Amino acid sequence: MSARDDVLARVRAALGGATATGGPAASGTVARAYREHGDLAPGSPEAVDVLVDRLVDYRAHVHVAASAAEVATIVGDLLADATSVVVPPQLDAAWLGALGAGTAVVPDARDDPRTPDELDRVDAVVTAARVAIADTGTIVLDGEPDQGRRAITLVPDLHVCVVRTDQVVEAVPEAVRLLAAHPERPQTWISGPSATSDIELSRVEGVHGPRTLHVILAPPR
Repeated sequence: MSARDDVLARVRAALGGATATGGPAASGTVARAYREHGDLAPGSPEAVDVLVDRLVDYRAHVHVAASAAEVATIVGDLLADATSVVVPPQLDAAWLGALGAGTAVVPDARDDPRTPDELDRVDAVVTAARVAIADTGTIVLDGEPDQGRRAITLVPDLHVCVVRTDQVVEAVPEAVRLLAAHPERPQTWISGPSATSDIELSRVEGVHGPRTLHVILAPPR
């Protein structure tokens, strides 16, 4: 038996399909010893507080809005100096209500996508989110029409992401179960602004994604 065959046999045995020697497995059930959910209720103030703590630790900027009008005010303030902003097709239009007259809104959709060069000339992007994970300070987008294509959140230098508090869960498995409802959707997992470090741990931001991440926590619909 080659090393490759041995590795694959062990994988099959771990998954309950066969033993490492090729015989039938004793059980087809795979033990799940990890934590399947947290102790904090989804959307609870405690879960939101943990998310905020993690986001700030990752150098994201967090803002709290009590209404759609406050979301619009915050977006308008954050993009006061932006000349253009790209948005997905079904973003809540109310969130853009306070944009200045000098900020052009650039639409992007799967059937009418902007090119990478066009996106590179845009100052910012505004999206919604699918779910946020408090434990890891992670926001997940899955390509729904209010989040758009992955490209629009990877090319512009500034990302404003609106997360409803009822979208906050405590643990990763909770988010994975929610995302599993649509496994065909492309996912983007965001933990703070894009950053990398060299061998001397010198941090550089904006290398492979937005240099600046603003998260607006909004009330449930």
